[in-house]
Amino acid sequence: MRSLVLFLCVLILSGCASVKEAAKGIAGSSTKVLEEGRPQAIKQQVNYGYADCYNKSKEILIESGAYIYAKSKEMIAVYVSASDTTVVGVFFKGMDNSNTEISVSSPSSYGKELIAKILFLELDKLLHPEKYPKELEKKNQEKKSDKLSIGG
Repeated sequence: MRSLVLFLCVLILSGCASVKEAAKGIAGSSTKVLEEGRPQAIKQQVNYGYADCYNKSKEILIESGAYIYAKSKEMIAVYVSASDTTVVGVFFKGMDNSNTEISVSSPSSYGKELIAKILFLELDKLLHPEKYPKELEKKNQEKKSDKLSIGG
């Protein structure tokens, strides 16, 4: 009985945040390690407003096969894929109405570099399709074949 009371006192005195974070850690969805890794994050500023950048990034992450396990207004936390549970955090900081800084954080260099490469490349392709003529040609061919299969 005494040990239970002592445990509850320690729990209460430690605060709700640490209890919540401990529960997330046990469940495997903690983002604390991602937040702590932000100083070593791969960063890039992109020419998208905050909301547009966040939404486009979320779509790109899903399309790339990343599994979103947590999100907030400032961050999207993912596993590299459904089968690779390497954790990666994508943080957003609005610079002005048309620029956002993206920081990709992970304790894994592999995970951080992979997600940053995918995300930054796909955002650039959306913003500057003229820089990727083969991609544009491929999309046009897909549209043509879709029209043929629908119409034929």
